[in-house]
Amino acid sequence: MTYGFIAAALALGLVALVLAFWPLIRRSPTLGGLLAGAMLVVVTALYLLVGTPAALDPANVRAPDTLAGAMERLEAELARKPDQPEGWRLLADAYRAQGRLVESARAFEQAARYAPNDADVLAQAAEARAFAAKDRRFDDEAVALLRKALAIDPKHQRSRWFMGVAQRQGGQPAEAAATWQALLADVEPGTAGPLRAQIDSARRDAGLPALTADELPAATSLLVKLDITPALREQLPADAAVFVLAREPGGMPMPVAAKRIALSDLPATVRLSDADSPMPTRRLSQLARVEVLARVSRTGVANAQAGDLESKPVETASSGEVELLIDHARP
Repeated sequence: MTYGFIAAALALGLVALVLAFWPLIRRSPTLGGLLAGAMLVVVTALYLLVGTPAALDPANVRAPDTLAGAMERLEAELARKPDQPEGWRLLADAYRAQGRLVESARAFEQAARYAPNDADVLAQAAEARAFAAKDRRFDDEAVALLRKALAIDPKHQRSRWFMGVAQRQGGQPAEAAATWQALLADVEPGTAGPLRAQIDSARRDAGLPALTADELPAATSLLVKLDITPALREQLPADAAVFVLAREPGGMPMPVAAKRIALSDLPATVRLSDADSPMPTRRLSQLARVEVLARVSRTGVANAQAGDLESKPVETASSGEVELLIDHARP
């Protein structure tokens, strides 16, 4: 297949060159033919010199059969072209999976070298360096990587967590507690409990009391006061589904918070929070402002359908209060 491909390429090249030199060939067939042939030889020689004809060989593009084979190929590719941070990250993860922590740290160091403005890579490099150390401690270089990551993204959760770990390892429990307390407001509800336990432990080491309820960050929530016009209510059964939705203004239609109630509950006051997010990676607290609307679904599903009854969408702060009135049918 490889030789057939090369032969076809040469034939096409010859045709192209003949067409290019056709005015000369028509006037002087011998001279024109010699120039076209010479040009084809030059082009072929250049390809063999700087191209990769071996890549056409199926034996050279066969997928590796084992993880070790894949790693060897990746190592060879990175040795040939090292400025590939994603390749270094992949190799580092493979080394870590094999328990080769020192080599993993070196690979992450290379990833950070070629992606110096990626907070994720910098945090991973710091973590790998600590894991590779005999005492599992974040040394000065690892801390410097975390500081650089936080300078790029002050809200970077992984870097903030590890910075707290480094501070506690360095005999600074009060600073660690403060770092983690600021992080507490940004983590998911399932992470907040274990993190608070770590904060209280660090505060005890610093001679401080445990966090009080007043010191905990207030959870983001949106209060929605909702009703429907009497004329529209009469058209619907009492158990019709009403959906209250908050979504990113001008963003994806998928809501960041949603709650279902029955038509018979109206008028109602509904509170939306991160607990009502259908997407764990996209939550109400991550947005400063949201677009809120209510919809009566004739089919019982939240997806908009023609003929559904709706309120006018209202843009508001994600931690405020808004009033909605279902007063028209969706076109």
